[in-house]
Amino acid sequence: MKLAVRTIISLMLALAPGWAGAQGADPSDDKTVTFAPGDPEMTAATTQALTGLDEFLALAEAPPAGTERFKLKVKVRDGNVTEHFWVIPFRRTETGFVGILANQPEEVRNVVLGQNIEFTRNDVSDWGYTRDGRQVGSFTVCVMFKRMPKEEADYMRGKYGFDC
Repeated sequence: MKLAVRTIISLMLALAPGWAGAQGADPSDDKTVTFAPGDPEMTAATTQALTGLDEFLALAEAPPAGTERFKLKVKVRDGNVTEHFWVIPFRRTETGFVGILANQPEEVRNVVLGQNIEFTRNDVSDWGYTRDGRQVGSFTVCVMFKRMPKEEADYMRGKYGFDC
């Protein structure tokens, strides 16, 4: 089974000031970082995210001043392939959540960019938002930075306010 986690374009979409902000994204920046199922660092990052999920969801429902761009990362399965995507915006429903898929699938074929998707809490693998221009959460992204070329990771950290 292959597990693909989106990085660069996902971040650009997730962090842009609005949906239209992604239009200026350079398609050559669209990268995928692949992790083996059970990767210890990615598992730890997901565990950290899920531990704080209830607090994040409460904050997203009543965002304090200086916070914005609340997003969830969710896994989508297509047969034996799993790919993770940012969903922005999202909202709770009676059975889970619904939101807009914020990146172009590369591995799975059962969803498309911009599609409204329904998912449950069990599908969530990360969360994030910005507070005063700095990233909060996005734990899996910090793991991805370790697997990216240093120049790319440093650029993304600086441009989007990551402290990892």
